[in-house]
Amino acid sequence: MSKKDETGMQDTKVATIVVNALQEIGVKYVFGVPSGGWIDYMEALRKADGMEFILATHEGGAAMMADVCGRLSNVPGVCFGTFGPGATNLSTGVGEALLDRSPMIALTDEMPESMRGRTTQMGIDHQALFAPLTKKTTRLRADSVKSILFDAATVALSGRPGPVHVGLPVGLSAEQASAENIAFKRPLAKEAARPQVLDQVVQQFNQAKRPLLAIGLGAVHAGVRTEITEFAHKHGLPVVLTPMAKGMLPEDDASYTGVLFHALSDMVGITHQEADLVIAVGYDPVEFNYESWLSRNATLVNLDVEPADIDRNIYKVGAEAVGDIRSSLKRLLEVPPKKTDWDMDAMAMRRAAMFAKLQPLDRSFGPKGALQVLREVLPSTGIMTCDVGAHTHLIGQLWPTPAPGLQIMTNGWSTMGFGIPAAIAAKLSCPDKDVCAVVGDGGFLMTAGELATAVRYKLKIVVVVLTDNDLALIRIKQEKKGNPIYGTPVRETGTIGGPNIFGVPVLVARDAVELREQLRAAFAADGPVVVEALVDSREYDNLVLKKDKPA
Repeated sequence: MSKKDETGMQDTKVATIVVNALQEIGVKYVFGVPSGGWIDYMEALRKADGMEFILATHEGGAAMMADVCGRLSNVPGVCFGTFGPGATNLSTGVGEALLDRSPMIALTDEMPESMRGRTTQMGIDHQALFAPLTKKTTRLRADSVKSILFDAATVALSGRPGPVHVGLPVGLSAEQASAENIAFKRPLAKEAARPQVLDQVVQQFNQAKRPLLAIGLGAVHAGVRTEITEFAHKHGLPVVLTPMAKGMLPEDDASYTGVLFHALSDMVGITHQEADLVIAVGYDPVEFNYESWLSRNATLVNLDVEPADIDRNIYKVGAEAVGDIRSSLKRLLEVPPKKTDWDMDAMAMRRAAMFAKLQPLDRSFGPKGALQVLREVLPSTGIMTCDVGAHTHLIGQLWPTPAPGLQIMTNGWSTMGFGIPAAIAAKLSCPDKDVCAVVGDGGFLMTAGELATAVRYKLKIVVVVLTDNDLALIRIKQEKKGNPIYGTPVRETGTIGGPNIFGVPVLVARDAVELREQLRAAFAADGPVVVEALVDSREYDNLVLKKDKPA
């Protein structure tokens, strides 16, 4: 219910009803950079209980924060940007929410009706801008404020989650909103797949000699970690994960085979290339297309909310259980234990060999050693976010992740600059957890300004910068083509800067011992701290960009 205004009358202005609606949806934070048109909404946020406007440094960072809030809370994250450049800046994080499957409501100023289509300062068509970047784009009206926002939240949360854009025409905020007798209801779970299709899944599983599970981001959304573990253990099945499904199976589990697409994925491929049946659970090709790893000798069975996106002229697709993933797994769990042709001892040896290659060498200080020290210092319940770069590929395979949501990356969208805004949002969402970000020095430069946001809100986060003065992934690709190194050095040598950045202390580590000391000091501090680890990027060369299957 809307609050009373200064006269004691019920406040039904659009701005107030917008905030009331967001409260009812469950929103706690709105991230953005304000504009003149946003002032009424910001005042309504100031007066609201349990909600806060978070001033970001850049609209792109604001949208990334909203993305991560949406992931961790399963409530749409909300962000705002103004006309033109505010909206285009915001769009980077909105696209991230689309391809990383995060529920979001993205708000922007829009021109009033009389100026739409006219030539005017900062004027572009926001509906056209956000159409390819969202599940839906619409515009707020005074006669249906709650209806529009509740629908936006429903669309954002349904099926594969994603963003919805809502334009806010300037001047609308002060108008009186029409009364709406509606309440927000979260969307219902997808209906179960048809019984006859699930029977086909069971039949194809029973006929397979080497069935394998491929777990994707949709399984994380479905919350089926327990069911996957029980099914894999019951039949002794190997399990591969996509990078954003890390935590769905512990790395020391007997069924754990590895992560697709990331470091040493060729070693993971030795196992999945032997499969004659791949049961894909919530597999989303936005992370890694089937064609890049699936053997043509294997039949694909799909358990997801969407049909499999695969070239059906080349690959064999069996039963497709499109519907509620948990219901499909429960049907599979009814199958009695079956004997397969998998050699679990050989799988264990391959897994051990892969992890042995990921161990740091004593004679050098590289990213492997830095990550190992961080994993020792960060509590098992802590959250690590990471940026995009060679270190992401290493983290995907190397970083032990006890549960989903404890390692946060962008892999569907893969924008550099993600790590710091993600850590800010993770700390706001989970204030009792230790939170750190791992970023390369290239990605660090893209959103370093958000350190000022961390200072403003006194957030205890640790930003670990792996400084190698190198855009390593691109440099490796240059060298593989026989090209000279050009355009990839971040700087000739040295560190990211002085003893502090935007008031954030910078601690430097040149070896594992020094890094451990600096990390312990950083996690004990009262606010944000940057720990800069000076590492050798050549360590990546023999680990990343491997083929997942034979050419």
